[in-house]
Amino acid sequence: MLSRRLLIVGTLALGLVLSACARSSAPVDEAGRPLEALKIVTASGEHDFLVEIADDEPERERGLMFRPPLADDRGMLFQFPDSAERSFWMRNTPSSLDILYIDPTGSIVSIAHHATPYSEAPLPSNGAANGVLELRAGRAEEIGAKAGDKVVHPFFRP
Repeated sequence: MLSRRLLIVGTLALGLVLSACARSSAPVDEAGRPLEALKIVTASGEHDFLVEIADDEPERERGLMFRPPLADDRGMLFQFPDSAERSFWMRNTPSSLDILYIDPTGSIVSIAHHATPYSEAPLPSNGAANGVLELRAGRAEEIGAKAGDKVVHPFFRP
């Protein structure tokens, strides 16, 4: 009986250790926020990014407000449960951004280039989108991203 209990306790302990190791290998940013891999496929090739996910209302409302500029390989992916016309603004966002609106298949619908910091002017998607990707201003142009290009991430279904 005692050896069976030891076996159960040992198995549980090993499971906890392996679980902690698996979590620690996931990428995080400087503030410890989890990041996920995302790829943008353009005529110039495949471009890899690590993105934060904003998939609930408080995260989507906060976005990149009050945050320092993004690195070249970083971004934030806003995930919405439905596909609809979207509109973003730059309230309390100190750095200029490129805002990519993405449909459920991962196709870029439109891009708002070099959004003005702190502006409350709406930047519409001009088409239905369920994903919105924010990148450092100028990054979309640097990789040659345009409407119709693909964003590859598990959230989108090709």
